[in-house]
Amino acid sequence: MLIQQTISQMRELRLTGMLNALELQMGQAAIQSLPFEDRLGMLVDAEVSTRDTKRMTKLQKDAKLKEPSACIEGIDYDPGRALDRSLINSLAMCNWVEVGQHVIITGATGAGKSWLACAFGTQLCRRGMLVRYFRLSRLIEDLVVAKGDGSLARLRAQLVRASVIILDDWLMAPMDAVSAREILELIDDRMGKSSLILTSQHPVSEWHDRIGEPTVADALLDRIVHSAHRIEIKGESLRKRRGMQNTKKVA
Repeated sequence: MLIQQTISQMRELRLTGMLNALELQMGQAAIQSLPFEDRLGMLVDAEVSTRDTKRMTKLQKDAKLKEPSACIEGIDYDPGRALDRSLINSLAMCNWVEVGQHVIITGATGAGKSWLACAFGTQLCRRGMLVRYFRLSRLIEDLVVAKGDGSLARLRAQLVRASVIILDDWLMAPMDAVSAREILELIDDRMGKSSLILTSQHPVSEWHDRIGEPTVADALLDRIVHSAHRIEIKGESLRKRRGMQNTKKVA
């Protein structure tokens, strides 16, 4: 009867991992013969693992990644892409976030920039960091709407809490002066506290000319480019290449 009371209390305390592990132990004589300290350690480990999994699942859901299945282990290192494996492995350690650095990913349309950015996003979630994904145009729209309905302070507070913001399709269209100032203010709020991952089909050398106001462009790029790791994906469109491979298989 005592074990049933314990199980009920574990349910009340929401110790799901420990409860599942305990039920597993009760069904295995070999585990029951282990010392109490060992069995207790196994129960605690199970609870920690369950909570870590739940936390990561929630972080990934909140991140709203465009490619939620993207992960570092799935990166295509085809020689034609010219990806620096050592750099990517280093960035996968996520130490750059602790010092407020950024990651810039450039390449042609369809090269896999968004997928790679989301792979880093998944890795950051694994490390327990809060990530938010936006297309740049959508984030600007959200900021404009929030400014109009009086919720801008709340939105900015939410963005500041994120350890890393992924801005996809950075400067796909030229950025007007008003939008540039909004993004500059967002980055200023986050300076030294958090990081960015930017993806762009335009090389960094073209960014200044794509921002409507030169003085704002200077300030914006100064806060991003000089403290960023750069990844340039080369080669033809990954979507096109995979599409051709699928066509050949069908044929």
